[in-house]
Amino acid sequence: MTRILCRQLAPRVADLPANREMSTRAIRDAVKSGADIVVLPELVTSGYVFTSAEEATSVAIGADDPLFKEWAAEAAKGAAVVVAGFCELGSDDLLYDSAAIVDGSGVLTIYRKTHLWDSEKRFFTAGTEAPPVIDTHAGRIGVLVCYDLEFPEMTRLLALRGADVIVVPANWPLVDHPLGERPPEVIIAMAAARTNRVFIACCDRTGTERGQEWTAGTVLINESGWVVALPAEDGSAMAEFDPTRSRNKKLSAFNDALEDRRPELYGDLSREKIA
Repeated sequence: MTRILCRQLAPRVADLPANREMSTRAIRDAVKSGADIVVLPELVTSGYVFTSAEEATSVAIGADDPLFKEWAAEAAKGAAVVVAGFCELGSDDLLYDSAAIVDGSGVLTIYRKTHLWDSEKRFFTAGTEAPPVIDTHAGRIGVLVCYDLEFPEMTRLLALRGADVIVVPANWPLVDHPLGERPPEVIIAMAAARTNRVFIACCDRTGTERGQEWTAGTVLINESGWVVALPAEDGSAMAEFDPTRSRNKKLSAFNDALEDRRPELYGDLSREKIA
């Protein structure tokens, strides 16, 4: 069994030192709690509601930043894997809304968000590489960032590539929804988990930033599409999952979630232009 912990936090916009300390402490606490995989929100190092590209650049860091050594040192104390969002300054001097995957050895890979939401397009460049699946001792981890989750092609791609768990650092702006209903992003994640038979862990943020309210919708969902954990008072949501259950796509004696696909009928639809 693998223990996964999402820690819902409220980063301070444009305050890299405060966010550095907060994120490192959150990883330390999660490892002490026995987490094998630790997930922090999107842009946890920088905050989100920037006023200008200059402000975003002021808190952007490269993949070789010392912060990741601090995260790796904390991860090493429990042989954990950390997935967390950050504002990346690329070697091309462009900004990316990225997620770092870190273990005790350092940065394993960086994923750059490929689907930018709203004003993100003012500051960030969309990534051009498909999301990764990283083989770790805690299982095969697929990574998306926030709005990426809303494209079923992305979750299906990670399932086809063998992800046992899809982790999603997120900043979900609060939107109206009927009383008693879950946030729409959570419903999307539940459907993706069920249709792909894969565990999904979404780590949202909390608080209000420059007038923007956040959903605080952190959720862990099993491979059957059911919510198995929500945040406690400290913002931590933790659950156990069995990677082998995500690898079993059987729905019945005669059905398989992936083998029953008919790509010869709809495989080209992702390339269709909107009429």
